[in-house]
Amino acid sequence: MMLGPCAGGAAYSPALTDFVFMVRDTSQMFITGPDVVRAVTGEEISQNGLGGADVHAETSGVCHFAYDDEETCLAEVRYLLAMLPQNNRENPPVAASDDPVERRGEVLLDLVPADGNRPYDMAKVIEELVDDGDYLEVHERWARNIICALARLDGQVVGIVANQPQSLAGVLDIEASEKAARFVQMCDAFNIPIVTLLDVPGFLPGVDQEHGGIIRHGAKLLYAYCNATVPRISLILRKAYGGAYIVMDSQSIGADLTYAWPTNEIAVMGAEGAANVIFRRQIASAEDPEAMRARMVKEYKAELMHPYYAAERGLVDDVIDPAETRAVLINSLAMLRNKHADLPSRKHGNPPQ
Repeated sequence: MMLGPCAGGAAYSPALTDFVFMVRDTSQMFITGPDVVRAVTGEEISQNGLGGADVHAETSGVCHFAYDDEETCLAEVRYLLAMLPQNNRENPPVAASDDPVERRGEVLLDLVPADGNRPYDMAKVIEELVDDGDYLEVHERWARNIICALARLDGQVVGIVANQPQSLAGVLDIEASEKAARFVQMCDAFNIPIVTLLDVPGFLPGVDQEHGGIIRHGAKLLYAYCNATVPRISLILRKAYGGAYIVMDSQSIGADLTYAWPTNEIAVMGAEGAANVIFRRQIASAEDPEAMRARMVKEYKAELMHPYYAAERGLVDDVIDPAETRAVLINSLAMLRNKHADLPSRKHGNPPQ
């Protein structure tokens, strides 16, 4: 908990902890303060503008939680600790829940549009699935295109990683990859099962992303999932395209159980983009290219993007009724509760940096 300023080399101490809490207008973190910045670069900036709670919660990602006052901050620290085990040899604490396991989520059919191009709030989906709609989001204001949250399912603590279609259409970029990778590693360290909710159109394209190292940063998420030994369940709500589908705990990288809603689309890319590549010659030589393109897109969807394509090819274990998602997840976690996996004997891994 940062309840005051922290500067210079001392700022690395909170950076090494599992979670960082900050209080607005009270706590600041920076390696070099405003006076040094002014002397070296000529930039004028206040202490809060340089390293305040909002800066680290939204821009740098150093702060996981930011609050307006110390009282709220302390209460949230207690809430977080109630979800964590005392050490890495224990399981997270279980809490009694009055929320029925078999509670149907009929509202999910209205929350998630069947049209893959329409956005929606993934946070509302999470609220509908977890016990009493209660969850704690980690890094809520940083890399908002992905959600990382701690919640309970039938009283058992789970870590939820979910794409957020409301922000950048839910794509993975450098910051989202780093955020999710750290969260997956944290869950694995604390014996917290991981539930991944997919609705991802791919990695964010662009020169800045490629030059910024999206390859190595995206690989961090892949590494984190592959290295995790806790129970892992993934659920595809709508689209799961390209490499982003692979790194979001797909069956091919070791997910224990994979499910999909009937609206799922697992593919290298969307039908429009795929048709333009695969049927380029037919479209170019057609008397009416637009009509041919529309026909090819329709055929591609019918053949390769129907609801049971993924199940027929073994990409998912089952296609489930969205309203039964909560019960399916809880029963799956119960089945995996005694999972035990040993990593190869070695000094330590060498994750992508």
